[in-house]
Formats: sequence, structure tokens, C-alpha cells
Amino acid sequence: MPFIVGLTGGIGSGKSTAARMFGDLGAGVVDTDAISHALTGRGGSAIAALRDAFGPGCIGPDGALDRPRMREIVFTNAAARKQLEAILHPLIRSEADRQMQESVAPYVLLVVPLLLEGRGYLSIIQRVLVVDCDPRIQVERVMARSHLAREAVDAIMAAQVDRATRLAAADDILDNSGDEAALLTQVARLHAEYVRLAGAWKNR
Repeated sequence: MPFIVGLTGGIGSGKSTAARMFGDLGAGVVDTDAISHALTGRGGSAIAALRDAFGPGCIGPDGALDRPRMREIVFTNAAARKQLEAILHPLIRSEADRQMQESVAPYVLLVVPLLLEGRGYLSIIQRVLVVDCDPRIQVERVMARSHLAREAVDAIMAAQVDRATRLAAADDILDNSGDEAALLTQVARLHAEYVRLAGAWKNR
């Protein structure tokens, strides 16, 4: 297994933007959200199990998971959320492991939005990288991006670990309260450090 940096952060913090920047610099990016979308898209390997568990109403006309509908179900039903996780998490982990094993990049950036909530990936990563910003900015970004009501965004944020806990668990922090240029400066510095650390880890 390569040197792995686990990237996480609250919703709307800018994880995807940061991951793209690391990838552009040469990191191997394994995104568990992207894997989840592939598994639950049209023809995805999780669709049959999801239809069996939650009924045909959870599948949209296009044959993909109806994500807004599923979001409504799991945020009001803890048992349903656990059932969804039991279906998806093993499939996501298997594909993430495959991608990490096959990576030839200097190191792998493993993007896990709920890295600290689930804790299942912590045993395989060497560094925890948190993308952070002011919670007010998170809310504004998510409302603009996803067209969700403020109450829905607040509910999602409440289901995640709080900001203080996330920052306390971090080995490294990216402040994404500013523009992309400011973020890229921080990413470039950390990328160089991760390449160095990965080289030392490989030769240990």
C-alpha cells in the first residue's frame, strides 16, 4: 500500500477543489464520493441491492439512485441510514483499496468526507488533512451549489463531527476561507511535503 493522506472536511469546505489541485500536481486521488456515485449510478453494482432494500421508489427513471429521495429517508430514519451504509460501505472500501493498490503516484490522497465519523480508514492512512473554512461560508456554498434550504444544510452539518473535533484530529489543515489562488499556494506546499514524506516512508 502506498503512502496515504486522508483528506476530509465538512460539507461545503472545498474538499473536491483541494483534491483536484493535488491531482493536478501529481498526487494519486482516490475519492470515495466519486466511487459511491459510480456504484449508485445507472448500471452501478449497488443498484440491485438498493432496490431490494428500499423499494423501486428509491431508483429514479434513469436507473440511478434517487439521491434526494434517499437523503430524505436516511436523515429521518437511523435504521435506514445504517442499512444504506451496510450496502455501500463495503463496496466503496473494496474499490478504494483497489485504486490505492494500483496507484503509481508518489502518494495517494484518499478523499473521505466522513473519515472521522466512520473511522474505518484511519488505520491505513499516514496523515489526516482537513480542509477548513468558516461555517457560515460552508452554508453559503452548499445552498448555492445544491439549492438546499438552510435547514437541510444545518441538518447535514449536525450529522458530521463538529469543527473543533475535526481540527483536533488533523495533522495538516488547509484554510479554504479565501479564493482558489490562496488555497493552491497551501496545496503546493503540502504536496511537496507529502512527496518528501512518502519517499522517506517508502525507504524506511
